[in-house]
Amino acid sequence: MRSDRILLAHGSGGTMMRELIDDVFVAEFHEDALKRLDDAASLPFPGNRIALSTDTYVVHPLFFPGGDIGRLAVCGTVNDIATSGATPLYLSVGFVLEEGFAIEDLRRILASMRDAASEAGVHIVTGDTKVVEKGHGDGCFINTAGVGILAEGVDLSGSYCRPGDKVLLSGSLGDHGIAIISTREGLSFSTDIESDAAPLNALVAATLAAAPGTRCFRDPTRGGLASTLNELATASGAQISIDETLVPVKPQVRGASEMLGYDVFQVANEGKMVAVVPADQAEAALEAMRSAPYGTDAAIVGEVTEGHAGRVYVKTAFGATRIMDMLVGEQLPRIC
Repeated sequence: MRSDRILLAHGSGGTMMRELIDDVFVAEFHEDALKRLDDAASLPFPGNRIALSTDTYVVHPLFFPGGDIGRLAVCGTVNDIATSGATPLYLSVGFVLEEGFAIEDLRRILASMRDAASEAGVHIVTGDTKVVEKGHGDGCFINTAGVGILAEGVDLSGSYCRPGDKVLLSGSLGDHGIAIISTREGLSFSTDIESDAAPLNALVAATLAAAPGTRCFRDPTRGGLASTLNELATASGAQISIDETLVPVKPQVRGASEMLGYDVFQVANEGKMVAVVPADQAEAALEAMRSAPYGTDAAIVGEVTEGHAGRVYVKTAFGATRIMDMLVGEQLPRIC
């Protein structure tokens, strides 16, 4: 590279853009389909049903304990595909880079994306880069799209939840949101809090194999567990009841949430999965989750019940019952 910073010329479509693509992007991702630099990747694709998802990542700061914007982008899109029960296969990535952004920081982000994609078993096969003037961006924004294959007979939906079904959570709540806000605001705690950003396609596949009657999966990202459960209750026209004492939360995350005035059920997660499973398959699903990467702390936290359609209730540690509301407004902006 002739420069250690992103220049407007890197987005011009000329030789400097080609240099950036060849020496930075292609050099980091090592994908044959990408090396061809065609406008579209031609890819083998089995089956006749696909799952398609897209997302854009504007997290601030770009680097945080446990990850960075690159890992977040890959894991987030992999998990969105996995929630449908599909096997994620391919990703596209689009970058909006601000003039003056350090090439070395870009390489760090790309290396993180490469490693996350490798862990998830997906391939980054096509992409795009744009450069905006200094002051018109915030270093780096990333858009990703993912595509996966759906096996015959797999059909998951939040509308399929039925009274008696159990609600499972793959691990502790709030890690990502608290890691971001503590880094952004320069807060320090007695123990480190790291983002939980992780690819969960292996966990979803293991759970689905153990509990083929699974109704649905959801990743409780923005809006946290509260928004996810409210969406499921609304979609299914059922009531969902959660026991607060069964929901795993790390003590330092709970303490930080209380200090900052946040409801931990509304704090964002990037490496957790909610599953709704028939009661007779719940224990098998739980065992599968706990045996999978990133599912050690999985728990059955509640159930779908008869009652007020579209409502979510939580039984507190004090024995009282309260409504678990969706997040209203923006609790933590630029969280992903």
